[in-house]
Amino acid sequence: MNVPADLRYAKTHEWIRVEGDTVTVGITDHAQTELTDIVYAEPPKVGAEVKAGATAAVVESVKAASDIYSPLSGTVTEVNSELSANPALLNTDPFGQGWIYRMEASSPAEVEALLTPEAYTAQIS
Repeated sequence: MNVPADLRYAKTHEWIRVEGDTVTVGITDHAQTELTDIVYAEPPKVGAEVKAGATAAVVESVKAASDIYSPLSGTVTEVNSELSANPALLNTDPFGQGWIYRMEASSPAEVEALLTPEAYTAQIS
């Protein structure tokens, strides 16, 4: 499993990348492997307020529909519009072009509560 060292992880298999005031959110390699072929993605709306641990998006695979939980609380600033035409990006490039949304975190301290790459690797092992 690919677990990039520069990210933080939620126990529910989402990742975040913090770049200045912007936080990018996606699903992990482990999550996309478990879901198999993703055929639909519904990101949150730009401007939506999301809460840490609450449903922020939905993805559907050939197996099932799955909620995507927000790792942090804050405001959605951008969504990955490419996912509507090509939801398979979540499978083929989950840490790159397959990101789901970007947000501005309202409580940056929540980042410290997320799993380190080592802790996430231990969880999925």
